[in-house]
Amino acid sequence: MPPNVLLLGIQGSGKGTQAKRIASEYDSPHVATGDILRKAIDDGTPLGRQVEDILARGELVPDATMIDLIRERLTESEGFVLDGFPRTMAQAEALDDMLAEIGRPLDVVFVLQVPDDVARERLAKRAVEEGRADDTPDAIDTRIATYHRETEPIVEHYRARGSLVPIPGTGTVEEVFRQIQDALEQVAVRQ
Repeated sequence: MPPNVLLLGIQGSGKGTQAKRIASEYDSPHVATGDILRKAIDDGTPLGRQVEDILARGELVPDATMIDLIRERLTESEGFVLDGFPRTMAQAEALDDMLAEIGRPLDVVFVLQVPDDVARERLAKRAVEEGRADDTPDAIDTRIATYHRETEPIVEHYRARGSLVPIPGTGTVEEVFRQIQDALEQVAVRQ
């Protein structure tokens, strides 16, 4: 059975890259909330119009909106790789409650660890390579500050639950993925 995985880490830590690898390798859908929101904006949907200015400022989308979006995606298949949510303790608690309600508990929570300066460099490079309008220097600084203030407590929340696996995110994509695979093999052994 595909694992239920949550990826945490500062923006630019490689969550999206690793989530895609995990999803492909373990046949689990990659639920990337940022991608879903950006597609909604590009498509001009009501959700896209609702969140466009919020994302451009580097701020967080309201919790209820995100939980509804994720619930819809997670009930579509077995296993998942969740990337980009939760970003606040309230969101983590709402996610935990929702996962318990639908019977889909997390098997493992990875936190990809990179220093702020590495994250800034990666995000600036991504802005150029992908033409991401939401990766302005001010928005990047806002996201990094928000991560430290709002998201880091989530890391401790999952550490206390015993499901957190820290992964150094400064190695090559392959090196980071090997560490993730090793951890997922341990999770499979415990199940």
